[in-house]
Amino acid sequence: MRLPDFEAWAIFATVVEQRSFSGAARSLGLSKATVSKAITRLEAHLGATLFHRTSRTLSLTETGRALAPRAHRILTEAVCAEEEASDAASAPKGLVKLAAPMTFGLQRVAPAIAEFLALYPDIQVDLCLDDKRIDLVEQGIDVALRIAQLPDSSLRARRLCPISMHVVASSAYLEQHGRPRHPAELAEHRCIWYANNETWRFQGPGGEEVAVRPSGPLRSSSGEAMLPALRAGLGISALPDFIVDPDLQEGTLEAVLAEWQAPPIALHLVTPPNPLRPARVEALIGFLVARFSVRG
Repeated sequence: MRLPDFEAWAIFATVVEQRSFSGAARSLGLSKATVSKAITRLEAHLGATLFHRTSRTLSLTETGRALAPRAHRILTEAVCAEEEASDAASAPKGLVKLAAPMTFGLQRVAPAIAEFLALYPDIQVDLCLDDKRIDLVEQGIDVALRIAQLPDSSLRARRLCPISMHVVASSAYLEQHGRPRHPAELAEHRCIWYANNETWRFQGPGGEEVAVRPSGPLRSSSGEAMLPALRAGLGISALPDFIVDPDLQEGTLEAVLAEWQAPPIALHLVTPPNPLRPARVEALIGFLVARFSVRG
């Protein structure tokens, strides 16, 4: 029986994570030529191309995308085995890559990570803040926090806490344009909305469901970027509680349509499908679960 080329599989997983041959070479302390030869060797053994290569870009082929999660598992299991052998679980160390939404990441995650690093001085965290949905396996993310209704997927997800949505506007806007009494009226208002959410959905106290396509002067991938326009009376928006609660408490914005509920969303902790994780990743997961399972 011919043994699998474990080195080539590990290098493939690292190239996927680093999104470049040179990045993988730096990460592994190898030459770029060694990395390139390992990928070529693996492709020859598999009889399939793993990457589309040009002088400027590197992207996974369909076969490469299908095999990337398995390569990630092979590498992770090897790392876990070595850590267990060296009793690393008693003193977690190394790099953890964490992804989170931009505003929630700035407001809640960054302060939490500062506390985490004080508890685990031998762990380094690479914190990626982005409101775009990213491929955890392809980008080598160990843990992600996502605020959404999560569809079925191969990822492992844990629901941490609910997130409430509020329809809000300034008193100046409501005085000028009127206070909506029904979600359908939002179609006639100047809306400010998330670029990746082209339809607002609501359910009334009697079970009535309404869908509205917002239109207006501003759309953005960042909820926090909408606040100046809302405070200036330029529109009305539907935003999560952690973004608008301070303005609601200070009175700079008002909530409307309080009896109507948006589809429930929640903060989820998401990890790649492999159940085996290094001790440093388990330490961060445990910390985040304890920190965010109860809102504070």
